[in-house]
Amino acid sequence: MLTPAFELSQDSDFLTVAIRIPHARASEFDVYFEGVDFKFYAKPYFLRLTLPGRIVENGSEQGSYDADKGIFTIRLPKETPGQRFEGLNMLTALLAPRKSRSAKPLVEEIGASGVSEEGADDEDAEFDWEIEQTPYEEVSESALLSQCHYGFGNLRAGVVQRLQDELSEVIDIKDPDFTPVTERRQKRLAAELAKFDSDHYLADFFEDEAVEQILKYSPWWNDAHAEMMASLGKSQEQGDDTALVSFSEEEKYQLRKFVNKSYLLDKKAHRQVYYSLVDILLAYCYEIRVTEGEHNVESAWTIRKLSPTLCWFETWTDVHEILVSFGRRVLCYPLYRHFKLVMKAYRDTIKILQLGKSAVLKCLLDIHKIFQENDPAYILNDLYISDYCVWIQKAKSKKLAALAEAMKAVSLSKAQLGLELQELEAAALLVQEEETAGKAAQCGPTQQAPGSSPESSDSDSTTSSDTEDSASEQEELVGTEPLLLTSPQAPLLEEDSSLLSQESGLCRNMASQECEVSQGQTRAPLIEEVGDELRTTLQVSTPPDVSAGSHSSMQDGEESGQVLGD
Repeated sequence: MLTPAFELSQDSDFLTVAIRIPHARASEFDVYFEGVDFKFYAKPYFLRLTLPGRIVENGSEQGSYDADKGIFTIRLPKETPGQRFEGLNMLTALLAPRKSRSAKPLVEEIGASGVSEEGADDEDAEFDWEIEQTPYEEVSESALLSQCHYGFGNLRAGVVQRLQDELSEVIDIKDPDFTPVTERRQKRLAAELAKFDSDHYLADFFEDEAVEQILKYSPWWNDAHAEMMASLGKSQEQGDDTALVSFSEEEKYQLRKFVNKSYLLDKKAHRQVYYSLVDILLAYCYEIRVTEGEHNVESAWTIRKLSPTLCWFETWTDVHEILVSFGRRVLCYPLYRHFKLVMKAYRDTIKILQLGKSAVLKCLLDIHKIFQENDPAYILNDLYISDYCVWIQKAKSKKLAALAEAMKAVSLSKAQLGLELQELEAAALLVQEEETAGKAAQCGPTQQAPGSSPESSDSDSTTSSDTEDSASEQEELVGTEPLLLTSPQAPLLEEDSSLLSQESGLCRNMASQECEVSQGQTRAPLIEEVGDELRTTLQVSTPPDVSAGSHSSMQDGEESGQVLGD
């Protein structure tokens, strides 16, 4: 028999069951419904549902068949008009037979009789009290450690030991079968501290354009939550979230494929299941936001890496330590490491829990699909996600609402993450201020140059005038030299005098340009420079056949010129 695709909806008085039965004979079908039981048969399809509310046969039931679409629609009257049936989209739970809703052990002894212990004692009157005894043997430490459990509700053990090669690439913990809970946490915290990169964190802290863009993304649950808040007081009070969250055909098909199970969970394990659910949802919300709903090859890695439940088989005692652990891992492992992303995922998770188990189930189905398409992350479906998809359909909506309120009551700060984030940020801001002040100090003289130009102009004009005065004095000095020299050298020195006049003009121009570049020069070095040029010119212009006496006369002329100059 084939289980057909089906969908349930309701109004105030009727429950509508739409069953897709292509290529079936519509003329040959059977429908049975009574109380919470509903059965439909049309060869080769068979559908049996356990409804969340009671229906009744009173003559108002209706049925129709769309041959083009192959959909058989049945409207069944409710026993109590106006009652709202909860969980109409929990397909796996609806497919489960009514008797499987009781707490049935997952493992039973084959061949065990159904007689109670009391009956067995009565029948076996000659019970042999001389039971076989064995000497006491001290249990080794390795045998005790092998009792470490993990998986959904901590119901698994020994799985990793059998699949060590596959799981070594999926989980961070080594040998979880032999690692107790306290040691797992110690190793996880040490690994996070070793992985934390302050440079990466500060880069995202100061250059947060990409992070701000991610924060603007609106996932599907934002619209559903806004609609729920708008209709607050009607559907939410009655726990009806089917109108807010819809499932695709692929998701419905996966729900029909799940095998219904019942889980024996004590109070501690039951609480642990809810806590681990929060941890997984936080990682999923981060993944959806940073990829903007477009999953990629890194999606499976991101979810399992940010969830200590999945990669360290971590257990929890309260909501706050879950948030702290998630915040630390966000700032240690993924590409975008910003505290705002931690808080955004935290608020997204609260919205999903407030929407009810339909929204939670939709998220879990998406995680299941991501892991199923990733090798070897699919093993985490067997350990956690598949069981969560089945269990959440039977969970109480009030428990999810209470969990959302517990999360809202918790606050998270950077100081609680234990990564010294505030100290890093303060030190980085101080360095940034010092660099800014240093750049301002370097740019200060260049920026003040236009303001100091009047003083520079005055200095340049004063220096230029001093240069012209000194040059004229040198011209006067040169003009007096021929009077002191002997007659044989007079014509030559007159030519030299005119040459020196031109050279002195060149010196004036060069000195003026030099004064414009170098401000604040004194008068004395400039005069010495002109004097040096003067002596060089006189020495070059002297003919080689001039007698020693003439040379001495030139020296006498220089001395006389110096006396006159003085």
